Amino acid sequence: MINIAVLGYGTVGSGVVEVINKNHASINKRAGQEVNIKYVLDLRDFPGDPVEKVLVHDYNVIVNDPEVKIIVEVMGGIKPAYDFTKQALEAGKSVCTSNKELVAAHGAELLAIAKANKVNFLFEASVGGGIPIIRPLNQSLTADEITEITGILNGTTNYILSKMTDEGKSFEEVLKRAQEKGYAERNPEADVEGYDACRKIAILTSLALGKQVDYQDIYTEGITKITAKDVEYAEEFGDVIKLLGVAHNTEGGIEVAVHPMMIPKEHPLASVRDSFNAVFVHSDAADDTMFYGRGAGELPTASAIMGDVIDVIRDIQYHCTGRISCTCYRETPVKNFKEVKNKFYIRMLVDNKPGVLAAIASVFGVHKVSIARVIQKTEADDAAELVIVTEAVKEKHLEDALAHLVDMDTTREIGTVIREY
Repeated sequence: MINIAVLGYGTVGSGVVEVINKNHASINKRAGQEVNIKYVLDLRDFPGDPVEKVLVHDYNVIVNDPEVKIIVEVMGGIKPAYDFTKQALEAGKSVCTSNKELVAAHGAELLAIAKANKVNFLFEASVGGGIPIIRPLNQSLTADEITEITGILNGTTNYILSKMTDEGKSFEEVLKRAQEKGYAERNPEADVEGYDACRKIAILTSLALGKQVDYQDIYTEGITKITAKDVEYAEEFGDVIKLLGVAHNTEGGIEVAVHPMMIPKEHPLASVRDSFNAVFVHSDAADDTMFYGRGAGELPTASAIMGDVIDVIRDIQYHCTGRISCTCYRETPVKNFKEVKNKFYIRMLVDNKPGVLAAIASVFGVHKVSIARVIQKTEADDAAELVIVTEAVKEKHLEDALAHLVDMDTTREIGTVIREY
């Protein structure tokens, strides 16, 4: 029998308990040992819930119990999750977590502690919910040189953008409906501003490209500025808009960011809809691969956690825990985002009179920005809506050009700026 403890009995913690109880017989056979939940840690009480039989409020009870071999950390956040995880690893207990904040901020350190104590620190559930992606990067694709990893890493924003595309509704309208249906939090900032996806692409980039990437160094932009008009133009171009975490391994360093992008409809990620997530990987040997599925939810996340738990149990039986350590061995620099090249879609409102378009083109030329195409539509009040699509240009050059355009008397508004895949 292998005794485990679950830290946190919220959405994911209760999902872990449910999966173990529901699939107990098959889990035991696949693990080769009976899995027993000895403790569940939570500050709350749950009268009438069977979990009351194993519920404890003091973490020391768990960390000091030599019979507990595996700890499932599903509390979320940094504190006290970091302290609890570190103590568990140092006490010779393996830890399986779904905590993206913890892994993004302290993953390399905790992997080193796990290795030193010959135990496992596994985190499949920290990115993509039930989608297997951490294990493929650590094992299946470990012989490949990965040059790109791009993902739809947040179900809330993908749901919002999918509904905006399907129904032509505004961001605000769709967000309100998503909140009413429980797809979006009451305070959706972490999702819609890209912070959730930022932590996840930091984890994936560190694993895939072999360089520890601090999520605080990643340029992050959300979807709050996307309008129904932008969605219409994307459709006109044969594109869809997605919030992407993007990382490329280039000769000049690693390029990594989170922001909305227009991607062609024929790209595999374009067909990922509603609250589903997907991760697209390009490598030299396997070429293009994509991992798709439910990116959140109690049972999909619990599925990923239990995959890690079963892996640990197998390792314990064969005395090979601690075999997977940090793979961040490269000194490759992370490129300053202002030096990264992207193609851009720019929607702006200007005076509708002769010479304006030529003046705008001149400004772009001065700042080393090449124009690929221009669409002009007449608006009311002697205004014209311009949509300009650029060739690939450094971020800093486009930033300078836009600052110049804002100062022109003929510019009424710089609307939306979206990168193109």
